[in-house]
Amino acid sequence: MSSTEEVFDKAMKILKRELSSKEFLTFLQAITPKSGDSVKELEEKTKNLTMDDFLKLVKKVEEELKE
Repeated sequence: MSSTEEVFDKAMKILKRELSSKEFLTFLQAITPKSGDSVKELEEKTKNLTMDDFLKLVKKVEEELKE
């Protein structure tokens, strides 16, 4: 009998193989526990972010999702 960790690792490998990068990320976001106030955290993390910085980050993420 496999341990919970072994089963989880196997399931994650299957999902990563079968889902697109975007689908896999969506799945991980859905199963990740959430805590705190995300709006306040986002405001704090982006308060000094310029539009150019934001666009660079978006392009970087888009390139990573293509891989």
